[in-house]
Amino acid sequence: MASSSTSKLLFCILASLFLVSTGQNCSNYTFTANRTFSSCKELPYLEANLHWNYNSSSTKVSLAYRAKQDSKGWVAWAVNPTRRGMVGSQALVAFHNSNGSMIAYTTQLTSYNPSMLKANLTFQVSYVSAEYSNNEMTIFATIGPLGNRTTVNHVWQTGSSVSSNIPQMHPLSSPHLRSFGEIDFQTV
Repeated sequence: MASSSTSKLLFCILASLFLVSTGQNCSNYTFTANRTFSSCKELPYLEANLHWNYNSSSTKVSLAYRAKQDSKGWVAWAVNPTRRGMVGSQALVAFHNSNGSMIAYTTQLTSYNPSMLKANLTFQVSYVSAEYSNNEMTIFATIGPLGNRTTVNHVWQTGSSVSSNIPQMHPLSSPHLRSFGEIDFQTV
């Protein structure tokens, strides 16, 4: 009798651990500072998610891009206003800077070997910030107005190292080379 009760208890504990570990997916993720987003998409590569609120009257998008990353790496999310893929993208990038705090800024990806230095984008970006928690880096920002466009080409990326406060080249494995697509901010 005791072993049956112990087995049931062990099963309940394991089941609850499984539910807790799988419970924080895209749609029910809890952000800090009471931030909430009405839409989200689990991106197909790099263990990444995009969360957003689209304001149809201002055509602005408040967003949170989050990806699995260790504390020495970097993450980036970008819009490519002219084509699919990395070159030509307007990016938000985040990492731990040399003093250990998270930093987030905008940069332009003009080649396959971009400088990754701070640069203004061709569209408005505000409220750019980042945080690191539970082995995930998250970039927050508001982009737009987008005008008549709600569908954009987007690119996301992670890299494993930062040197002198400059993100270094990301791996060239298949998931990294396939991390781009199209997203419509008016739909989920």
